[in-house]
Amino acid sequence: MKHKSVMLDEVMKYLNVSEGKIYIDATVGYAGHSGEILKKLNKKGFLFAFDQDEDAIKYSNEKLSKISDNFKIIKSNFVNMKDYIDEKVDGILFDLGVSSPQLDEEERGFSFHKDALLDMRMDKDNPLNAHIVVNEYSYEKLVDIFLRFGEEKYAKPIAKAIINNRPINTTLELSEIIKESVPISYRNKSHPARKVFQAIRIEVNHELDILESSISDAFELLNVGGRLAVITFHPLEDKIIAKVFKKLCSDDESAKKLPIVPEHLQARAKKIVKITPSSEEINENNRSRSSKLRVIERIK
Repeated sequence: MKHKSVMLDEVMKYLNVSEGKIYIDATVGYAGHSGEILKKLNKKGFLFAFDQDEDAIKYSNEKLSKISDNFKIIKSNFVNMKDYIDEKVDGILFDLGVSSPQLDEEERGFSFHKDALLDMRMDKDNPLNAHIVVNEYSYEKLVDIFLRFGEEKYAKPIAKAIINNRPINTTLELSEIIKESVPISYRNKSHPARKVFQAIRIEVNHELDILESSISDAFELLNVGGRLAVITFHPLEDKIIAKVFKKLCSDDESAKKLPIVPEHLQARAKKIVKITPSSEEINENNRSRSSKLRVIERIK
């Protein structure tokens, strides 16, 4: 399984991975980033990793075991990170979004290009799936998630078409219904199902609900000098990360009018970098085109 992780070189550089330190990969996926982190560690270093996807965990366990035994993969959503990690760490990575292998596996139902039963669950134990969203959500609720999570301007006609064509069982059925409910000129710009599928995926996996608290919790696990790196793939995710990072990198609001900012109200982090992938990477891996990497460092 060949899959180059997004901004791999940049992550390794700005996460400041070095021997003997402890790191967390909050979204191990198929171990692209984790594999490179583990290679940099010696016997004193350690890698914790999280994922909900049993297929990804099985694959990554086998891949990482060939590099070192200084790792542990925990089957859990990263929102539960603080329940499993009780020590300070030197770096944490969040690579948000769906991994390429998940998109490529037809039966997972993430892709609007391949026919499969509607699913889209990252965790197969999740009771909510795309079939339930598409076939049981009200018109109002569908419009809401298409607007909020997909920023889809034709949310209303798409939701109406879905209601009128129920039951809908497969990804290509849904994709065709979406396509037929928007103007031809809109179809020619990009695939009209892309934003709707994204919105359904986010709803199914509660991706944005848990993001802000998860990033804040992760920061508390860092040693001073430790770094927190987050790769986002769409504006809604990035807006949340930018908000959390800005708060951590700024003095407390209540200190604005004070002549001297007390230590407990001072910024707790500093910005390291905000970058997008190079044109070379985008040419090599088209799925990286919408990604953005933000990194901060804990200073107190």
